[in-house]
Amino acid sequence: MSDDRPFRDGDGDELVITKVKPKTERPPLYRVILLNDDFTPMEFVILILKKFFAKSDGEAAQVMMQVHNDGAGLAGVYTFEVAETKVYSVNEFSRRHKHPLKCIMEKE
Repeated sequence: MSDDRPFRDGDGDELVITKVKPKTERPPLYRVILLNDDFTPMEFVILILKKFFAKSDGEAAQVMMQVHNDGAGLAGVYTFEVAETKVYSVNEFSRRHKHPLKCIMEKE
């Protein structure tokens, strides 16, 4: 998609057309973070990381320990719509399984 914009040259007699190519930007990214609580079992956090974030056993265990020790752990970085969907899915899945695990997103 280019925009044709006419310009007059110095004499004002000729018409010069230039093609202006629009610049595209990368969409902003959002961090999806799991928050620690005192009730959700570690195994459930690992299940969440594997099911919704495609983490391997080792990666899931590492993030789970970060959640446990630091109070929060980075599950992944996504565009807004993907991050929003993952946050909703994790929170809904946790609620259905009667766990208080919370997932949030924040702009990177």
